[in-house]
Amino acid sequence: MKKIAIIGPESTGKSTITAQLARYYNEPFVEEFGRKYLEKTNGTYNREDLLAITKGMIESEKSLEKKATNFLFCDTDLIMMKVWYEVKYGECHPLILDQLKKKPYDFYLLCTPDLPWEKDPLRENPNMREELFERYEKELKQYGFSYGIVSGTDNRFQNALKKL
Repeated sequence: MKKIAIIGPESTGKSTITAQLARYYNEPFVEEFGRKYLEKTNGTYNREDLLAITKGMIESEKSLEKKATNFLFCDTDLIMMKVWYEVKYGECHPLILDQLKKKPYDFYLLCTPDLPWEKDPLRENPNMREELFERYEKELKQYGFSYGIVSGTDNRFQNALKKL
């Protein structure tokens, strides 16, 4: 079973691609835990909430791994949590750094910010999408993780399939 993380800045189609890949391969997928969590808090959070989101994401992945045959598709990952911590608080929680050392994903799909921004009350970085994309790619390279870049406003799902 391969664990695939779909990452990228806000409003780049991660959730859509994750669900499409799961349907295409008839495999489970891990929904974006942070979104579900923040919907309950009306979008307010602090450092402790980010840690709770991280732990919830890890537990969700462990739970769904048991149901996966060939793939488990994960909407967001620990790299996104690392960058979120760093952007918001200037540092990252050690739990995330420890988990990243274990190379928890087999492959990454990194979505480019070439889709139009869609306003959403839980999104907070409309003017940082390029910068965040670059940070995510830098992290992938620094950790030596395998990844493919998903881009294009047309046939984005097909572009993602070609990378797997």
